[in-house]
Amino acid sequence: MDIEAGRTFSLAKELVAPPGCTVSSKLARPDGAPLGFALAAGTDISAESYATPKLVLVQGGTLELYGSGGEATTLGAGELAVTPIDVPVGVRTGVGCGYVEVNLGREAQMNEMLKAGEVLRLADLLPYQDGSIVNMDLAHNAGMKLALMSFDAGQGLSEHSAPGEAIVFALDGEATIGYEGEEHLIHAGENFKFDAGGRHYVRADKRFKMALLLTLGE
Repeated sequence: MDIEAGRTFSLAKELVAPPGCTVSSKLARPDGAPLGFALAAGTDISAESYATPKLVLVQGGTLELYGSGGEATTLGAGELAVTPIDVPVGVRTGVGCGYVEVNLGREAQMNEMLKAGEVLRLADLLPYQDGSIVNMDLAHNAGMKLALMSFDAGQGLSEHSAPGEAIVFALDGEATIGYEGEEHLIHAGENFKFDAGGRHYVRADKRFKMALLLTLGE
């Protein structure tokens, strides 16, 4: 998937599979970068086990994570789960689904809120605080970082750049993102991508929550 930086878009609308098919594609350039998956209605990816945990973040539709014993966990848009290590897990959907998968690797550090098999709604994980920006690191390893931020109205981040590509997931409210001299309005449910080194800022004229998935260099 070739996602152009510097525009507001919706992964929920772009992660769509042809009927009867499943599709996967890299969302950033570095090796180990997050993958975007699209499953058409009534499709599945059979259960497999991995030696490292994975983050699964649903963007649209409904997804079931299921084990070899038949047990299943259902996730909707804006919800996240962590897969267990060395336990077979498959994914399936009845209505169609788009989601982002991040392989955390062996050395990943995770927030204690993240527990394998539990479903979390990202927008509910951190509060607003009057006159402040609240930050929470959810997971990171040598190649990536997933963080949450909430902005009270009138708060923002001054212009800066990052060493790797980044994808913003707007979770609540709305904000203005400045990128390379242009401003873009972003609402809950929408996304924005920064290229490595791209100059950007965030201005929350209203209360705003977002997740930031940052790749840490090439």
